[in-house]
Amino acid sequence: MTRIAVPVAGATLSAQVDGAAGKPWLLLSNSLAADLTMWDDQMATFTRSHRVVRYDTRGHGQSTASDGAYDFDLLVADMLAVLDHVGAEQADVIGLSLGGMTALGLGLAYPGRVKRMVVCDARADNPPPFVQGWIDRIAVVQDKGTGALVEGTLARWFTAACDEEPKARAAAMIRSTSAKGYIGCAHALMGLDYLRHLGAMQPRVQYLVGAEDRGAPKEAMAAMAAATPGAGLIVLEGLAHIPNMEDPQAFQAALADWLEALI
Repeated sequence: MTRIAVPVAGATLSAQVDGAAGKPWLLLSNSLAADLTMWDDQMATFTRSHRVVRYDTRGHGQSTASDGAYDFDLLVADMLAVLDHVGAEQADVIGLSLGGMTALGLGLAYPGRVKRMVVCDARADNPPPFVQGWIDRIAVVQDKGTGALVEGTLARWFTAACDEEPKARAAAMIRSTSAKGYIGCAHALMGLDYLRHLGAMQPRVQYLVGAEDRGAPKEAMAAMAAATPGAGLIVLEGLAHIPNMEDPQAFQAALADWLEALI
């Protein structure tokens, strides 16, 4: 499908629409240091039930980066702009890591725009070790660029048993992420503060996490599910932070009932 350009404050987002008109909308949002191609393995499945819009987060992929530190209000506004641009009054939302955190912000601030959501391998709080990790990575990117993060990021994203092909795709995405975009989004993550607000969440949330995820551990996601009215939690055994790329079949099987439950 052809890319579309979505103007937002200080930047232009690159988005793509797949699937037949008339089906319910599904919005996909990528992790930090990835882009919309991280969902390629899911498109054949997702388009059976939905018309899918996915986009490169600000400063990632083919989206441009604005200057300065970002926050979740900005990233949520970007997500809303994508929905507005394609004329989606309401959508199901699936976000992973940074994308899942942004989805939480959208659901809290604009509940009428979200039918349901899946939040994958994400956090909702910012304990000191989490913040320090972003301070350390910002310093690396400022000194050496995003390419210097590839080895450590792949070790966090995938298990040791992961095939080389998804790791190679992920490495290319990390290297192509602009330093400005990475640092801007890292600042947003350092200010993450949704956990204490999850009790007010109106859209139904399904949480999903790889059992081996160290960045968004299953214990943290269990606490998020417990704090969110009506939420569920699915744990994918033997997978880490980017389960949809490491084992697409297991990821899609976990969401099969969710995808088919359109009412």
